[in-house]
Amino acid sequence: MISSDASLPPEGYRLAVNPDAVRIQAADAAGVFYAFQSIRQLLPPEVEREGIRPNVDWSLPAAEILDYPRFSYRGLMLDVSRHFFDVGFVKRFIDLMSRYKFNRFHWHLTDDHGWRIAIDAYPRLTEVGAWRRETMIGNNLKTYGGDGIPHGGFYTQDDIREVLDYADERFVTVVPEIEMPGHSTAALAAYPEYGCRPGPFEVPTGWGIKSDIYSPSAATFSFLEDVLTEVMQLFPSDYIHIGADEVPKDQWKASSLAQDVMAREGLADEDELQSWFVRRIESFLNANGRRLIGWDEILEGGLAPNATVMSWRDMTGGVEAARQGHDVIMTPRDYVYFDYYQGDPTTEPVAGRFGHPIPLDSVYEFEPIPDELTEREARHIIGAQGNVWTEFISTPEHAEYMTYPRALALSEVVWSPKARRSLNGFHRRLKGNIEHLDALGVNYRALD
Repeated sequence: MISSDASLPPEGYRLAVNPDAVRIQAADAAGVFYAFQSIRQLLPPEVEREGIRPNVDWSLPAAEILDYPRFSYRGLMLDVSRHFFDVGFVKRFIDLMSRYKFNRFHWHLTDDHGWRIAIDAYPRLTEVGAWRRETMIGNNLKTYGGDGIPHGGFYTQDDIREVLDYADERFVTVVPEIEMPGHSTAALAAYPEYGCRPGPFEVPTGWGIKSDIYSPSAATFSFLEDVLTEVMQLFPSDYIHIGADEVPKDQWKASSLAQDVMAREGLADEDELQSWFVRRIESFLNANGRRLIGWDEILEGGLAPNATVMSWRDMTGGVEAARQGHDVIMTPRDYVYFDYYQGDPTTEPVAGRFGHPIPLDSVYEFEPIPDELTEREARHIIGAQGNVWTEFISTPEHAEYMTYPRALALSEVVWSPKARRSLNGFHRRLKGNIEHLDALGVNYRALD
């Protein structure tokens, strides 16, 4: 039996299991969906393989559950620029995350190493920008060796609609990311006229931050607005992510056009030029009823008026943004970068070498709201996110290995009240969930 209860918080539900019936009360349709995910976890793992069948008597333990999320934004990010993953895996990624009540899929669609979304007005973005001639081997940025194998791929607009429909059925909002003004080499390989130097440009084959960035010209903004218009026509998400991280400023310093813009706009330095760039894009998004998310570098030079900050380098940027009255999504690399090693690098598959290992328990101990925030400031922490960067992840099996079971730890961090979390309790619950992952064929990392 299912009924509505407007007194419950958004996405919340009340579940009662007794010998006669299973009763669900929910605030909204998402709450009903999450109640069913809890029922799924209470059922034997065989249900994942065999499904609910009329002639099979599945039993549930008696239960009384009142449940609702701590945060409104509960996200996982998949980078498909560094390595392309097909629609089938993207849908599987969304299906798995939705089972554990994540509600935002951050789709990192463009970067230096590949442009993955078809834009009708600019076909060369995928004809040229979606392909590189080879890929760097290993994770030592000082010694380059290529594999000699061309790599690429992209999503047609019909592919994207298919993914969006699939996500919508699972109450997952897809947040697209279109990187600017840096991490743009793949786009410049296709359309060099929007760069700070004449080109030609090549889609990079080696990892690391690239020096080529967009010129702050009127033509560049026209191009980006055209791209974002098509993105907004596809994606219903309130949020559009524009990246704006790791932007080398040397080309702007050497560009007479960039220096003229700075003089005209009264900008003190290139950090303020980046802020001006982001503000201009934000104005365009806001005028179209959308909101901008950027990585925490958008604080440098002054934060755009309505921007939401995704704090990744640590939590400092998030604290600063919250104190300025801006919404924040915490995603610090020391806790929720799922491309980092999970244990001893000598025994693990190759992974991001830029930080310390992040084992399962460290993810569970992550607290998105820093103690130094006041109660009022803390209200601006709207959630947290785990990130799967794929420089060193080239297969679906490896992506799942890096994501699970760490995503299960994060799912409790963003859903459960801080006072109700217990590492020992999590490990007890984890055993049953691991059996479900087995039944689903997930290539998770075995528990220590």
